[in-house]
Amino acid sequence: MESCSVLEVDINGEETIFLNKQIICKYSGTLKKLLGKSTCSSSGNLKVIFNDFPGGGESFELLSRFCYNNCEWTVMPSNVVFLHCAAKFMEVTKVLAQTEKCMEEIRYWAWPEVLLSLKQCQELETSSEAESLAVKLMDALVEKLCLAIEASPSSAACSPSPDSSLFRFSCDSKSTESFKNSSSRITWWFDEVLVLSPGLVKTFLKLMVLRKFDNVTITRFLFYYQKVKFCSASSNEKREILETTVDTLYVLDRSCVPYKSLFGVLRLALGLNINKSVMNKLEVMIGQQLEQATLDNLLVPSPSKSSHLYYVNLVLRFAKAFLDGGKRGSSQMKKVARLIDQYVAEVAPDPCLKPSKFLSLLTLVPDSARESHEDIYRAIDMYLEAHAGLTNGERLNLIRALSYEKLSVQSRAHMSRNTKFQEIETLDDEQQQEQKQLVLRVEKVETSGENEKLKEHIEGIQWRVMELERACLKMQTQMEVIKKRTKSTSRGSNRSLPKLCS
Repeated sequence: MESCSVLEVDINGEETIFLNKQIICKYSGTLKKLLGKSTCSSSGNLKVIFNDFPGGGESFELLSRFCYNNCEWTVMPSNVVFLHCAAKFMEVTKVLAQTEKCMEEIRYWAWPEVLLSLKQCQELETSSEAESLAVKLMDALVEKLCLAIEASPSSAACSPSPDSSLFRFSCDSKSTESFKNSSSRITWWFDEVLVLSPGLVKTFLKLMVLRKFDNVTITRFLFYYQKVKFCSASSNEKREILETTVDTLYVLDRSCVPYKSLFGVLRLALGLNINKSVMNKLEVMIGQQLEQATLDNLLVPSPSKSSHLYYVNLVLRFAKAFLDGGKRGSSQMKKVARLIDQYVAEVAPDPCLKPSKFLSLLTLVPDSARESHEDIYRAIDMYLEAHAGLTNGERLNLIRALSYEKLSVQSRAHMSRNTKFQEIETLDDEQQQEQKQLVLRVEKVETSGENEKLKEHIEGIQWRVMELERACLKMQTQMEVIKKRTKSTSRGSNRSLPKLCS
């Protein structure tokens, strides 16, 4: 049988191309290796099947034309990506030499040429060669953008503050047109970069940060990118976009990131179940600037699986990030303390809020940051009203959070008549049978304006009596523990321990 001269090539099961074996094998090292194992088909032709050819039939046909023209066609930015990946796959060294030379001149390419090549890399996402080309192209794209912005007249003057109106991307056509007109000199590239995949955009942003690109402009692009892409993205794509946004914002200068916008990102993140480490970065960004937050910002509904009305654990993490963020000024601490007190009063009536969680909120900020305990007293009063079934110990723990000296005369008087603060039940642990009730009886003293100081003095004594009773209860618990240990270690001794506060 005559040796087959026609080569039949199946490209990814999508297209079949017939080539002259001698011509194509002259340049392709891959086919030279494969043909030794190939056999003629029923039609008398050799057949080769490629299942993962980069770029499909289009790039294979382009490479074949180069081979038929003795590899003397011109390599250009518009075809270099497909040619390079195909030549690498087919081991066509002459074409590879030309594509590599073309890539060396990438700094002379125009912006549209670089962008087009990047879009072609996206089409070849399964090719490792396309990935390496994308890195070079992206670096060139960012370099050209930096040079263009630096050369733009008054580019610095065009950069608004993070809280300016240019950050508020309304769907209204008038506001959008106004945005384009007023900032086009530094944002002309926004829509052009949006054609890139989330993965390439992430690389693009990393390079911008490394090149110390203007942080305000990066922030503006991130929120614009998120807004435009979210309209048509799937859940997984939204999650990837949001994670890229948070990761990038986290490394930017905090003063360049509008604080209120972080809560918008937070609401989206809670609904998308983003990566835990990324969520932690977002919480840290919000928490470290907690003095800027408002009560409405903190009133985040709890996750669907939780029975709480509000997401209390989230606020606790915010506060932890704030306190762990380094030394804070007195004014900052006082602002956060007032904010937390307002939040505590808001969540206190929640019947599902556990006492341990409520106590964590009460003791969240140092007592020195609070000038008054008025809000705390009212919050505890509301909580006790909504949680009548608390144990004695739970009630005592909450009351201990109050500072008598930081209450007003009116609040002291109110507390002296408040039954929720007067009756404290204790159990005799030794007997385990009888339940004793310790009641702090407050004498109602009728006073006039002249006896106001006497009334305040009496209320102070009443408060101290309550404190002594709490200390007594604590000592009784400790002695009971010691008694049990003594019984377990001694064999012959049956001495009874003194009974405290009986």
